[in-house]
Amino acid sequence: MTILLLRVPPPSPTIVFSYSSSPRSTTRSLNLTRRVRCRVSNSTEVVEGASKSEYKPGVLDDFFMQSFRNKLVEEVGSDSDKPGYVGLIELVKLLLLKSRTRSETNDAAVRILKSLFPPLILELYKLLIAPLAQGKIAALMVARVTVLTCQWLMGPCKVNTIELPNGEAWESGVFVEKCQYLEESKCVGVCINTCKLPTQTFFKDYMGVPLLMEPDFKDYSCQFKFGVAPPEDDGSVNEPCFETCSIASRRKLNSGECPMA
Repeated sequence: MTILLLRVPPPSPTIVFSYSSSPRSTTRSLNLTRRVRCRVSNSTEVVEGASKSEYKPGVLDDFFMQSFRNKLVEEVGSDSDKPGYVGLIELVKLLLLKSRTRSETNDAAVRILKSLFPPLILELYKLLIAPLAQGKIAALMVARVTVLTCQWLMGPCKVNTIELPNGEAWESGVFVEKCQYLEESKCVGVCINTCKLPTQTFFKDYMGVPLLMEPDFKDYSCQFKFGVAPPEDDGSVNEPCFETCSIASRRKLNSGECPMA
């Protein structure tokens, strides 16, 4: 998720939350064609003992994280009592818990991304930059800004060359070595429904840049392809969740469905 020219949001009140164990939270419909999916599977576990990715924070990273966290708090209506990145991930999980469908989660995450930009920036970028050179300039620009501004969220990443469907090669890719967002959440549902799908929607609809994100749930890497549209049938959207998904393992649902779904 790319963050440009962030506004400093007003401080938000802190309200400690805990996950509800009420019947309402555990008896939601399992209509998987509409709901946020997070199925448990043995086949998508990352290798045990793999070292965690490390990133040395930059001077603006605290500002980026706090801005993003404040917008999450505004969307979910409460804050986590945990500090730093751990608290941020807890808020993201709450965002997923609050939404009854994948569409609701996507819309909420897109609103958060939009709110991080000053007025008119997105409209001007889509109008003036996105059409240049058949979209190549805009794709190259957002790839580089992603690397500069989002490593606090994803971990170490770098610009790389990708191949477009027409055979052209653009340096508009971003390769995330081991995504911290997925690694900390340990939930495929969080990755797909609060990051991949809304980020793809945001760039296409509000910046005019097609984006395909390809997370690898075995090694936690992720390939961003700016300038490439997602396929209509994206298999990663229906990936089963990890056994290590904290909520799924804690609740031990017989159906194999993550309670966040």
